Amino acid sequence: MRKANKDMEKKDKIYRGSGNVFADIGTVHPERTLARAEIMSRIAEIIKERQLTQKEASRLLGIPQSKISCLVNGKLSMFSIDFLFMLLNKLDRDIDIVIRPKTKHERVGSTHVLLTA
Repeated sequence: MRKANKDMEKKDKIYRGSGNVFADIGTVHPERTLARAEIMSRIAEIIKERQLTQKEASRLLGIPQSKISCLVNGKLSMFSIDFLFMLLNKLDRDIDIVIRPKTKHERVGSTHVLLTA
């Protein structure tokens, strides 16, 4: 009985995340990794919105079905930003890249993905 009480008293520490899971886990370039993940997620959403099967998406995008599977399952290491931009263009999406000075509140420049409808 004493051991059970001791286990119940043990408290796990809870940490507040930064808002970027890749920074929280120590990824080398967390903002770029998050940007890739957000772009991949948007591509997967477009495929779903169009109700495309993986086979149909494969044909439309000109890549093997296995790559579509990796894309919709978030295999980040399989896709560069350039490749993801090409896929977005094939899905009839324009990509605008804005380069601006960092804000006064930022220590260093940052990377963000702004998604519109």
